[in-house]
Amino acid sequence: MYKYLLFLIFFCLAHLSQAQLNKIEFTEYDLDNGLHVILHEDHATPIVIVSIMYHVGSKNEDPNRTGFAHFFEHLLFEGSENIDRGEFDQYVTNAGGINNANTWYDRTYYFELFPSNQLELGLWLESERMLHAKVEKKGIETQREVVKEERRLRVDNPPYSLLRFLEEINRRVFKVHPYRWSVIGSMEHLDAAQEEDYKKFYNDFYTPNNAVLSIVGDIDIKQTKILVDKYFSSIPIKNPKIFRPKIVEPPLVSGKTDTLYGNIEIPAILMGYRIPAQGTADYYAVNMLNTLISGGESSRLNKSLRDEQELVLQVGSFPLELEDPGVALIFALPNMDVAVSSVQEAIDTEIRKVQDELISQREYQKLKNQVESHFITSKARIAGIAESLANYHMYFGDANLINTELDRFLAVTREDIQRVARQYFNEKNRVIINYLPQSINP
Repeated sequence: MYKYLLFLIFFCLAHLSQAQLNKIEFTEYDLDNGLHVILHEDHATPIVIVSIMYHVGSKNEDPNRTGFAHFFEHLLFEGSENIDRGEFDQYVTNAGGINNANTWYDRTYYFELFPSNQLELGLWLESERMLHAKVEKKGIETQREVVKEERRLRVDNPPYSLLRFLEEINRRVFKVHPYRWSVIGSMEHLDAAQEEDYKKFYNDFYTPNNAVLSIVGDIDIKQTKILVDKYFSSIPIKNPKIFRPKIVEPPLVSGKTDTLYGNIEIPAILMGYRIPAQGTADYYAVNMLNTLISGGESSRLNKSLRDEQELVLQVGSFPLELEDPGVALIFALPNMDVAVSSVQEAIDTEIRKVQDELISQREYQKLKNQVESHFITSKARIAGIAESLANYHMYFGDANLINTELDRFLAVTREDIQRVARQYFNEKNRVIINYLPQSINP
């Protein structure tokens, strides 16, 4: 039976819904304590996603206590007043489910995927996490070591860690905004923090009026509402006024180039451009520009720098989807004996082509097809639906964007793509890091 349930779970994660082109119907409402609830009923397979998104990320942290949002992603698996240490995962696996969590600059997200007859278990677990989590010395000390090891494995030790690339770019692109520090945060800050600091963070942000509960799958809406009320309606508001930083980063007025040395053999070049916040018209144009230059094997950077000129081993680009104006990162690893300056010149040449000349109608149609395919695929799994519904409500106050946001992408014109290439991907609006081997450090 257990093997069957695991098979069912992983099958459904990979399963593309037959109704992927249809409108996603959902029910949403607020509890008296401010918790926003979104329910989507899908009986294609007998599983359910119970997820909860808190509107807290690294952006909400004290500059002297960075890393708290990510730390709580770990700490809140330690248990609660009614769940002993180590038992949270046991409840999930014993019921044939899987669970996980992730943290970003603007939010923290937890979910469990269960056979649908375990819906109530998922709701109880998340209500315990919200109301009764153990924020105490033993768990704090344990998770400090876990987070330190994660930083070593994901940031410090890998020679070409994208997380490290982002960390280095953001601390140079942002001077006052909290995006300037990394999501994983400072180990020194976590070490210096006291138990009271952690308890304050929990009470400040893990409150129902700062959360979205998104439940998707083989559910009955009426019965699910009863269960949601049972486990969440009595949870009190811990903090009626959530801290939201209002810091506005001044514009970059001139480009900057820096050099970073590391224990590497192959150099790298990193380029960070300031871009608008997600949800703005220009962000959609920047996103499509990024797909044009870096989206797939036949994208402009891959085709020109890697395949035709053989300048690079790897090249990539991605814009960060952030609540406030953020950054787009371009990175490349040169081929042997190719100078980083040559790679930079080649990247600049490809960007200038977009700035100087409208993309062809054929390339524009291909770009729209890519965007449409990505959008549909990302909403074809119940896990993606649950997270998207929560995201759209939390960031935009409009969960129905799960059905309509594609129209915003498709409204982007060729002229828009050219305009944002000129406006945002210019030399005055960027930071460049030449990442070089320590062996050549003078």
